[in-house]
Amino acid sequence: MTRAAMLPAAPAERRLRLLSCNILAGASVQRYSEYVTRSLNAVLPGRNKMDNLDRLAEVLPQFDVIGLQEADAGSLRSGFLNQTRYLAETAGMPFWSHQPNRPMARLAHSANGLISRLEPHSVLDYPLPSRIPGRGALLAQFGEGEHALAVMIAHLSLSAPARTRQLGFIAELLHDFPHAVLMGDLNTEPHSAEMQHLFAKCSLQPPAQTTPTFPSWKPRRALDHILTSPGIRLDKVWTLPQAFSDHLPLAAEIVLPAQIATRANGARR
Repeated sequence: MTRAAMLPAAPAERRLRLLSCNILAGASVQRYSEYVTRSLNAVLPGRNKMDNLDRLAEVLPQFDVIGLQEADAGSLRSGFLNQTRYLAETAGMPFWSHQPNRPMARLAHSANGLISRLEPHSVLDYPLPSRIPGRGALLAQFGEGEHALAVMIAHLSLSAPARTRQLGFIAELLHDFPHAVLMGDLNTEPHSAEMQHLFAKCSLQPPAQTTPTFPSWKPRRALDHILTSPGIRLDKVWTLPQAFSDHLPLAAEIVLPAQIATRANGARR
């Protein structure tokens, strides 16, 4: 055996599949009129919501890191079920965490959720600036130091001024991570002024093409995003054909540099 043949092979790049999904607390909407005609269902639990969550849980094992928005943290409308935990356990995914936001008198309690087959080194919650409190961002860090992967999950406000402040805050949080991902329902399209503000303040890159996700029954607006920093190769972005809410789930496949350490073992968080 020659000396060259004895040298260890260079570590391979790591591919990960990501999914961002606004689940509307398990509710299914198939036309605008149902926001009114099915409004009572929005605040009551039901078998249809559980069926919808079970259908989503069947899809989740295809992915490595999942970000949820509008998951219920345990209130009347979900039958006091923590939907992030339920989805993780039903899908057999080992790690989950959630960030409850804006409880409404036990009727509804929205949350951002993280589900992962990779073990996070840390998960931090941040309230987002807004005139009306209740929006938040969840930051999961996989690995440590300069070789960490930072994944932020966020659900932004409906008003453009609030989104501008929120995206500025997110840019500051992600500024020092050379390998960062932002995913979630940002409630704005990539060419908007507030998104340009984000791209100017941190290394996250605009998407190469828009991927409409809303409304799920006839998607015309790209409101959901998976954005990456230059050190991460974004190989493809697509929507899932299944509609689990009024947004289509947005998926992406990324390629990480070999030195980025991620672990897929350990106990449920």
